[in-house]
Amino acid sequence: MGKRIFTKQQIEKLSNNQYVRKCSEKSITYSAEFKRLAVKRYEEEGLTASQIFIEAGLDPTAIGKDAPDCRVSKWRQIVRLQGLEGLKEARGRSSPGRPKTKDVSDADKIERLEATVLYLKAENAFLAKLRAKRRE
Repeated sequence: MGKRIFTKQQIEKLSNNQYVRKCSEKSITYSAEFKRLAVKRYEEEGLTASQIFIEAGLDPTAIGKDAPDCRVSKWRQIVRLQGLEGLKEARGRSSPGRPKTKDVSDADKIERLEATVLYLKAENAFLAKLRAKRRE
């Protein structure tokens, strides 16, 4: 990804596009509708990513020459892995985040701590073998 900075005029023009949900100096957030449409037209109609973006009123020279290909490729990958629902407009859905510690039973806490201890013991054993090998 380049370090493209959009001008106020570009931001205004992009923000007025029906397929752009949000635009800032550094990024564009496309609507879920556009993502689905782009994937469908790419796969079913055989259009190139640049053609899809141009027909949607998104100028590749303004957003970046490689941006359409990168975006459509990424969206196709998401659809392949998660289906069309994967293109919904929520962020952070790929990472479950930090484990929940509120309202967790004692048995669950003990199980998680035992797993951590086993992992750390295995890690220590590996590092001990590695140090012994280096000494030889």
